[in-house]
Amino acid sequence: MWGKMAKSITNYKCLACGGGLRFDPTSGKVVCEYCDSTFTIEEMEKAYDSHENENPASGTESSGQNQNENSASENHGDEWNTNGLNSDWGADGANMKEYNCPSCGANILCEASTAATSCPYCDNPTVIETQFSGNLRPDYIIPFKVKKQEAVDALKKFYKGKTLLPKLFSEENHLQEVKGIYVPFWLFNATADARMRYHATKSTTVRHGENVTTTTSHYDCARSGTIDFEKIPVDASKKMPDDLMDSLEPFNYADLADFSTAYLPGYLADKYDVSVEDCFERANQRCLESAESVMRKTVSGYDSVSLTDKQINLKKGAVKYGLLPVYLLYTKWNDEKFLFGVNGQTGKVVGNLPISGGRCFLHFIKKFFIYSVIAAFAIVAFTFISRMI
Repeated sequence: MWGKMAKSITNYKCLACGGGLRFDPTSGKVVCEYCDSTFTIEEMEKAYDSHENENPASGTESSGQNQNENSASENHGDEWNTNGLNSDWGADGANMKEYNCPSCGANILCEASTAATSCPYCDNPTVIETQFSGNLRPDYIIPFKVKKQEAVDALKKFYKGKTLLPKLFSEENHLQEVKGIYVPFWLFNATADARMRYHATKSTTVRHGENVTTTTSHYDCARSGTIDFEKIPVDASKKMPDDLMDSLEPFNYADLADFSTAYLPGYLADKYDVSVEDCFERANQRCLESAESVMRKTVSGYDSVSLTDKQINLKKGAVKYGLLPVYLLYTKWNDEKFLFGVNGQTGKVVGNLPISGGRCFLHFIKKFFIYSVIAAFAIVAFTFISRMI
């Protein structure tokens, strides 16, 4: 699809009745909102490719930047290779809108038929439509698998077992907004050549009557290896805190698909506002920390392990652009807003919850009482054993 002539028709309509479509996370198909007909992504693209061949767009040609993408695959020294990133949407761009939130500055991409009424990040109801231009076209997308109601149910399950949560919060809680949004990510490929050295110890203790002998053996452990990293994710949205997105990981790349606008109906897509260059340092750090963690796991069976030397040569590869599915859920409690994130593929929930002052005090008293009883019992037991000896 990248090397093909730009499409003359990009507004996907039902092949049966011409009605509007939405992507269904459960079936992975596109569903008509009027006649309930279902179509696979492949069927939709094939149908529109066929229509394109019958009615070729005049005055359009394949993007020269796409042609360069096929030949620019080498790694240029110590720099990340961003030559494959592409800003040519072809005729697909005519069917996209960009909305700007004057409150938090978010830029949201969606189909031209989407009526954006509020910002998915700050819930501001005033969203201004701006011109769609200069946006990079994603290489990949992970489609939503979790439905909106399933995301709400996952949040309610998330409340359970939280002993410090105010009782009325979950009972009277009313969600203000539930937004399904594709969050932008830069995906980094790299290879790490690592050489690590560790100082490890093993100790054994032997008791001879009242004498205790401890013998400690010392080991010099050397490890080396090559680790390939594929599509290390770094989120490209300032509105989405890095710790929130890191907590929503992992995403299952088995569902990673080539980007198609057929996945967008019914959802929004965040436009990146952190450049790929600004993410280089974080990508470097994630790769280096992951390489060190992998090597450390190979040193096991010791009582203590400490790193004495490390050498990691990171060979930076190509960078791609992808969209990953996230639900943002807003709720209010005592006039304070709470934001939760739900992984739109796995259903994992993250977010901060309010704390009940009364429950926190009772929890502290309960724990203090339990530990006091345990400490008193330990003192009595120790005294009794000492007298027996």
